[in-house]
Amino acid sequence: MAYYTVPWRRLFARGPWRRKTVGTRARLDAVQTKPLAAAPSLDTQVRQRLNRLYGWKGGERASPKDTTPAPDVVAVTSESGGRVMMGQSNPRLLTMARPPFAVQALNHLSYGATAATVAEFNALGSNDRQRLAAYVDWQLNWDAIDDSAVTNRLNAAGYTTLNKSLSQLWADHVVSDPEYGVRMRPANEVQRAAFVRAVYSRRQLREVLVNFWHDHFNVLGTDFSVGPVFVHYDRDVIRANAKGNFRTMLEAVAQSTAMLHYLDNLNNSRSGPNENFARELLELHTFGAENYLGFMDPFQVPPCPEDPAYPIGYTDIDVYETSAAFTGWSAKNGHWQFPTENDGTFVYRQSWHDAGPKFLLGMLIYPEQPALKDGRDVLDRLASHPRVAKFICKKLIRRFISDTPKQALIDSAAAIFRANWRASNQIELVLRHILNSDDFVNSFGQKNRRPFDCAVAAMRTMGGDWTIRLDHGRSGDFMWLYGFTGHTPYNWPAPNGYPDSGLSWSGSNSYAMTWRLLGWLTESKDGEVPLHPIVDTTRANVPVATWTANTLVTWWCTRLLGYQPEAARKQALVAFMAQNGDPNTYVITDTNTWQGSDLKRHYNHERLRSLVALILMTPEFMSR
Repeated sequence: MAYYTVPWRRLFARGPWRRKTVGTRARLDAVQTKPLAAAPSLDTQVRQRLNRLYGWKGGERASPKDTTPAPDVVAVTSESGGRVMMGQSNPRLLTMARPPFAVQALNHLSYGATAATVAEFNALGSNDRQRLAAYVDWQLNWDAIDDSAVTNRLNAAGYTTLNKSLSQLWADHVVSDPEYGVRMRPANEVQRAAFVRAVYSRRQLREVLVNFWHDHFNVLGTDFSVGPVFVHYDRDVIRANAKGNFRTMLEAVAQSTAMLHYLDNLNNSRSGPNENFARELLELHTFGAENYLGFMDPFQVPPCPEDPAYPIGYTDIDVYETSAAFTGWSAKNGHWQFPTENDGTFVYRQSWHDAGPKFLLGMLIYPEQPALKDGRDVLDRLASHPRVAKFICKKLIRRFISDTPKQALIDSAAAIFRANWRASNQIELVLRHILNSDDFVNSFGQKNRRPFDCAVAAMRTMGGDWTIRLDHGRSGDFMWLYGFTGHTPYNWPAPNGYPDSGLSWSGSNSYAMTWRLLGWLTESKDGEVPLHPIVDTTRANVPVATWTANTLVTWWCTRLLGYQPEAARKQALVAFMAQNGDPNTYVITDTNTWQGSDLKRHYNHERLRSLVALILMTPEFMSR
């Protein structure tokens, strides 16, 4: 009997309440049977096969979920009309002034509005709707946008692996058995390049989408096996398909060396089945857990209301059968059975494939199909499923608009997604619909910035000229400090990717560590050069003779937020900058000396930099 282990990633990804069934495709010993007068029908054979493999007796149905809250998590009504767990403080509703539409739109479609991008946006039409449509068109045609400045910046900063082919990556960072730093350099470069691109790229919508798909098809970039080939996953799988066809992306992910290692399909064979990739393909990449029906008879699954030709959801049996469909999808990694095949590329091993008949998602897969066809049939079924369309569209809407997407927009976007499931520009068509919708136009204040969004938005608006890179002390300091926010790119261990909801990032540690990082960005230098020249920027844009507290706060709020914050918050900022001077008349001197007995003259440059940090910590900056 084969012995199967549960990889640590599966344990990490699921709580103890989830059913664990790994290695469930082990075959029973063959038994002698008497010859039959007539062979049973294929349908009967499939049912018998399910019974043999999974102990299925038929007739069981998924039990209804118990929605009764536990005694220690009883919900009570909060003052704001929402719900809060017993013993927790009630949320307070914050009011914020509505920013200009250009700022609102750019904070959703890019990593932060700047004075330059607001001017670009406003020049694209005569009204907000025209400008929005034109901006979306321009950004979705990103191949036509000259982004050579970012490429040159990365090259000048010593990035050496971003252009290597998969075979080159494998040869240089795996086969040669280099020391750990060299082995993991591709992953570390992609990780740091994410900051550089988000801050400086003119293809802003592309960077936002790439981040979204990385979370959706999450792979732990710093995994020992994944790190050497992570450049290929980022460049040739995620970036290459970010606005294209979802079905094409599914297959690119399934065949990528990074995903094959991360979810263990690399060794999925008929003699040693592994369901990890199959389960995440259904639960995370396509259906979502909301469409999971548990361990029930697949022949009893109700039809999908949107299209009765498809089942309404997926069962555990579908997971096992999907796993069988992907047996033999592997990579050339010097396996002991194929020692001469060792270049890291995808390979289909026919001898490992379970070629028997399969029944999954209401579809019969015939035995002995051509190479790869079992898996491709599964991907076709998933990519065309109406509930998959809704799940993907809901996540896109959640990223760009609100943590609580409206069903009407989900439905209309899903209709476009499904009608174009074979189109090469399917995702682009769906995005145009979502990003030009009324829900998007009225979306201000419905999303919080995650730590990565806050960090890169701050660097964009402060206008520094600093490139994060490897083998550089100050960059190492940044990455170390940023790590405490819990949002280091491509460093989420579980397959579900970083969460994309305000509640997930509203804890005290997340806020405190993000604020700490924002303060560090305003104060730090690389050698003797400030990372962000706040004092020089102020001198260049605000005449020193007019440096009153009110003038400085107003200018920096406009620079960082694109508008003025709520009155009481602005007044607190003005009072901080003024100290014991008159905020409207006293001119703060361009000095940085100790004057402990007169705070309006005390370390004025330090106070100016602290003012910028405080503006970056306001609700206006932390939300979008």
